[in-house]
Amino acid sequence: MSLPEGDFVEAFLRANPAWLAEHPELYRVLEPPVRMHGESLADHMAAMLRVQRERADGLLAAGRATASLASRVQDAVLALFRSADPADCVSGEMPGILAVDAACLCVEAEHPGARRLPDGTVARLLNGRQVLFREAPADARLLHAEAAALARHDAIIRVPGEGPPALLALLARDQHMLDPAQGTGPLRFLGRAVAAALGR
Repeated sequence: MSLPEGDFVEAFLRANPAWLAEHPELYRVLEPPVRMHGESLADHMAAMLRVQRERADGLLAAGRATASLASRVQDAVLALFRSADPADCVSGEMPGILAVDAACLCVEAEHPGARRLPDGTVARLLNGRQVLFREAPADARLLHAEAAALARHDAIIRVPGEGPPALLALLARDQHMLDPAQGTGPLRFLGRAVAAALGR
């Protein structure tokens, strides 16, 4: 079965991306995607440059987001080490510092200021990972309690060290605040800092 004419042309150009460059005379008869100024060739080049610029802008934005998260995590770590009560710092100060809606220390044991988790929860949720980003988590109430109604996006972070398994649960309505594109490095560091503050 033959392809419709437009689909055939598209398939041919995708399979032969250098073909137009090898036949530059055709740029004079093609309708440019955006009419700016100059010859049609300049219009096509401008369109190609615009696509590349948009890709570069996206990469730069992701880089800025990562840098911003790293900076906020540094501030959160400083707050941790100023605080006499790490669990209280997590729930009381970290949401404002990290620009999230809620934060909670969760432990598979009784710990003052922390949410008590059933045995095996940390291993089940993280499944060997150090950081896990989630959307619309089904177990929001288990980790976030009264803040569960806000739970559109969360990140759960292993708090390593000796003692009962523990994790840090962050919650945000805005997905940009807990965007996996920002990477896991700063949050892994935050988990280690919480562990150090707890003396684990």
